[in-house]
Amino acid sequence: METLTASEMVAEELNARYLGVSELQLMENAGAQVAWQVASRFTRDKKVIVFSGPGGNGGDGFVAARHLAQMGFRVDVILVGHPEDMKKEAVKANWRSVRLMRRSIRSFVVQDSKALPEIDGDILIDALLGIGVTKPLRHPILDAVRLLNESKGFKLSVDIPTGIHADTGEVLGDAVRADLTITFHRAKPGLLKASDYVGELIIANVGIPPEASLYCGPGDALLAMKPRLPTAHKGDFGRLLVIGGSETYSGAPGLVALAALRAGCDLAYVASPREVALTISGFSPDMITIKLPGDRLTVENAEVLKPFLEKATALAFGPGLGLHEETREAVEKIFHWVETLRLPTVLDADALKAYGTFKHRTTFPLVLTPHAGEYRILVGEELPENLEEKIGHVSKTAASLNAVILLKGAIDIITDGGRTKLNFTGNPGMTVGGTGDVLTGLVGALLAQGFDAYRSAVAAAFINGVAGDLVARDRGYHILASDLLDRIPEAFELCRNERIEELRSWTLDGKDSLSLVLP
Repeated sequence: METLTASEMVAEELNARYLGVSELQLMENAGAQVAWQVASRFTRDKKVIVFSGPGGNGGDGFVAARHLAQMGFRVDVILVGHPEDMKKEAVKANWRSVRLMRRSIRSFVVQDSKALPEIDGDILIDALLGIGVTKPLRHPILDAVRLLNESKGFKLSVDIPTGIHADTGEVLGDAVRADLTITFHRAKPGLLKASDYVGELIIANVGIPPEASLYCGPGDALLAMKPRLPTAHKGDFGRLLVIGGSETYSGAPGLVALAALRAGCDLAYVASPREVALTISGFSPDMITIKLPGDRLTVENAEVLKPFLEKATALAFGPGLGLHEETREAVEKIFHWVETLRLPTVLDADALKAYGTFKHRTTFPLVLTPHAGEYRILVGEELPENLEEKIGHVSKTAASLNAVILLKGAIDIITDGGRTKLNFTGNPGMTVGGTGDVLTGLVGALLAQGFDAYRSAVAAAFINGVAGDLVARDRGYHILASDLLDRIPEAFELCRNERIEELRSWTLDGKDSLSLVLP
């Protein structure tokens, strides 16, 4: 059975909203599914008591109560908590509706355990807490759970029995013992591990479109954001080593490092030939440079990098390296060191081309970021024109290498050979040189912070494109790669703060690239 963790479910819902399905619609569909299940099992003379909390799960309960009242059931709603604790507008709207239905629904507010009434319902709906709960239950929710368990009525839990950890199945102090659990969209891992509390399990559709799983969205960015606690220390958010640059190219590795810092990485080291490193030092005081002897990366000067590879939490390798044979040999040598260290790595540009000469199935987290031309060099074949065939081709390559491939294009394709996402953010102004280096820095930063290769690549593709779209909004297609750097924090914050309407209007609405997925 396909499952989604609690955070993955939140991400899918956020992606659905990005695609135009409102939170109010999702809540309406969830509550209606609960009401339909009750109506299909019980006669209308039965009494229903809905226990709701002030969160989204409680909102689902309010919707169910409204539908059941319309069907002719006798309905009580008990809000365990305070209306002022309701944060979501959809929850507030449905609570207002319930409060106004004075003839068909009796509603009560319980803020203290002592105020919990005696109950005599035939059907008891548990909509107290949802899948986001990870800590032991507290009063009065805990007492409401115990009251439910002591009652004789048929117990139906909405999404998950209150008190069950959605990911692990752990009982958080106590939990509702449901006869039936109706979960939404996908099963949660904890439901499969806590069958004694779940009872019969039904997975109900609430209208989340399949594209919410296929298209990169703000939910994917949210999955790649670490909370910054007051106790955080330097290095907790990663140390990225960037290896790149040559006598010809100095800007590329600097862009990678600056993008990584803007994405929240604590430290960025840039290893480049001495003259290049001195130039990069002038870009910004925020970067630490490692000065390699000579004009380019070689097997000899690569030895300097060993202690930095051991210290780094991720590696971004390739931008601006050049294609000299001695550099290709150094790339191969460093790659084998990295493989031994199992250091999460993103390969781009010239290192990616060099990798094509010795590629093999890897055993460590690896992201490859080719454009179509680099992909051709990597695999020795042209990409198909048809999107579905292209996805299949790239997916097969990723599986054979045990790597994540982020194929850059009008529609980015991100795949690990099993999972695939398409990214539509970005615009034609981003064909300018250097935007791919910014993308590499984003991938590297997320790898350095401990996110897995696939999640890092998906989030980076989305954020990079959003940053480019924000620049285009203000300047048209007159874009420099460095313009994206200052927009990276804004792109992340738009996702973190769920400013979905703004994101959609700047990154999706009116984009011709969307038509490319149609038959």
